[in-house]
Amino acid sequence: MKSFATFGNELYTGERSYEFVGKRKIWFSITGVLLVLSILIPLFGGGFNFGIDFRGGSQFTISSVTHTDVSTGESAVAAAVPGTAAVVTNIAGDTMQVQTDRLSDDQTLAVKDALKTAYGVTEDHITSTFVGPSWGQDVSRQAIIGFIVFVLLATVLMALYFRTWRMSIAAMVGLLVVMVVTAGIYGASGFEVTPSAIIGFLTILSYSLYDTVVVFDKIRENTADITKSERRTFAEEVNLAVNQTLVRSINTMMVAVLPVGSILFIGALLLGAGTLRDLSLALFIGIIVSTFSTVFVAAPMYAWLREREPDHLKQAKKVQQRRAHEAEQDATEVATTA
Repeated sequence: MKSFATFGNELYTGERSYEFVGKRKIWFSITGVLLVLSILIPLFGGGFNFGIDFRGGSQFTISSVTHTDVSTGESAVAAAVPGTAAVVTNIAGDTMQVQTDRLSDDQTLAVKDALKTAYGVTEDHITSTFVGPSWGQDVSRQAIIGFIVFVLLATVLMALYFRTWRMSIAAMVGLLVVMVVTAGIYGASGFEVTPSAIIGFLTILSYSLYDTVVVFDKIRENTADITKSERRTFAEEVNLAVNQTLVRSINTMMVAVLPVGSILFIGALLLGAGTLRDLSLALFIGIIVSTFSTVFVAAPMYAWLREREPDHLKQAKKVQQRRAHEAEQDATEVATTA
C-alpha cells in the first residue's frame, strides 16, 4: 500500500488526479440539495433551539450537588410549578444548571426549594437569576453586523489580492455554503443556540477563507501564464491546483478538527462540560464543511466563472488542436510500425 506522502506526490505531479472541476455539475447539485435540506429541516423541525440568553427566562445554578441526574431536576421543577418545562445541564463537575421560562417570585422560590431538596444542597449552594432576552438580541445584532462587515471587507481584499473579482465571488459563495450547511446541521442536532455558538460560527468564517486562499494561491500560480500555454486548459489547471493542495487541505482540516473533536466528545459528552458543547459543535461541523466547500464548490465555481472568457476559449482551442495533432502523429507512427 502506498504511503500518504507518495499519494500526495502523485497528486502534485499530476500522475494521479481527481475530477473536481470536470464534475462540477454533480458537486453543485449535491451542494444545492444540502442547502435546501439545511433550510427545510430546521424550518419544519420547529426552528432553532435558542438558549435562554435569546428567549429570556429564569435560571438556577446548583453547586456541590450530591448527584448529577438530569431527570431529578426536571421532576423537581415539574412538581413545584406544574406545566413548566426545564432544561437541566451538568455544566461542570458537581454543578447543575436549570433553565425555565420566566417565573414569578413565588414560583421562583418554590422551584428553588424543590431543587435544593432534590439535589441535597443547602440554601447557600443554589442561586437564581432572571435572564432577559435583550442581551441575546444585542449579541445577535452585533453578530449580523460583524458578519456583513467581514464579508464586505473579505470580498474587497481578496479582489485586490488576487486581482480578480471572480475569485472573491467564488470564495464568498463557498463561505455562504459553509454557513448555511453548518447552521442546518446545528439546527437539526437540537443543540441550543447560545452566544458561544455564535462565536463558533464567526470563527468558522476565518478558517473557511484561510483554506480557500491557500487553494486559490495555487490556482493563481498555475494559471499565471495560461494564455501562452498549450499544455492544459484553464479548467484543467484549476483542477490540478486543487489536487496539488488536496493533501494540505486534508492535513489542515485534521489538525484543526482533532482538538475541537476532543473538546466536543471528551470534554462535553464524557466529562459533562455542557458549556463547551455549543462552541465545539459549531467549530467541528464548520471546519469539515469548509474543507469540502473549498474543494467542491469554490474552486470549481471559479473555473466556471472564468473559462468562458475569450482568451481562455482561444487557449483551450489551441490545447485541443495540439492534442489532436499529437494523436494524429501517434496514429501515423503506429500505422508505419505495423
